[in-house]
Amino acid sequence: MNWRTLPEIVALEMGTFRFPDSDPLAGEQGVAMAYAVRHLGGVLLFDTGFGFGSPELDAHYRTEARRLPDVLAEAGIAIDEIDAVVNCHLHADHAGQNAYFRGIPIYVQPVEWETAHTTEYTILDWIDFPDARYERIAGAHAIADGIRVVPSAGHTRGHQSLLVETPGGLTVIAGQAVYTADEWSGIPTAWEGRTSAWDQDAYDRSIERLRRLAPARVVFGHDRRQWTA
Repeated sequence: MNWRTLPEIVALEMGTFRFPDSDPLAGEQGVAMAYAVRHLGGVLLFDTGFGFGSPELDAHYRTEARRLPDVLAEAGIAIDEIDAVVNCHLHADHAGQNAYFRGIPIYVQPVEWETAHTTEYTILDWIDFPDARYERIAGAHAIADGIRVVPSAGHTRGHQSLLVETPGGLTVIAGQAVYTADEWSGIPTAWEGRTSAWDQDAYDRSIERLRRLAPARVVFGHDRRQWTA
């Protein structure tokens, strides 16, 4: 990879799960995705997948999680190359392996941090660890040249997405602001996240703001596929 083609976005499949009996998609298999962004300053990681060691979570969702160092190695990335992490939100399937990154900045919205620590929201042992360095910055902000965090509340109060200026145009790493490529495309039968969102109106507004950016590509936290313009 040479500098003329950077940034480069690498999809990382972090594991699968089964929708529980209480869900309209009961029995269907879902996927948890993370993304590595190679850029001139280093390698940024968007999300860290499921953690390990929660029998209750594993039984409820029948998770098949993959260890982050192994997934990165398959993509030709050493885990010690990661110099920043962005969590779209702090649910256990997006921030479960944060503890690999002691002393590394992990960017979250302050309201997301607050919600995670004041409600039955996530597995705190997976996000609170020695030498954790959470950078709680509200609103939109730059992480590196051509890479910006933008708030995209709806699924959760503090959800955020990542905008990456690539040689092929703007890529939106949506996280769970949009559940699937079909939902982004407006297909009525799509697997979608609006129904279960914390705030459906906020969810709609966030999608509209992302659409107005006219991205060339959108990738998702729970879909292997990407959308391209």
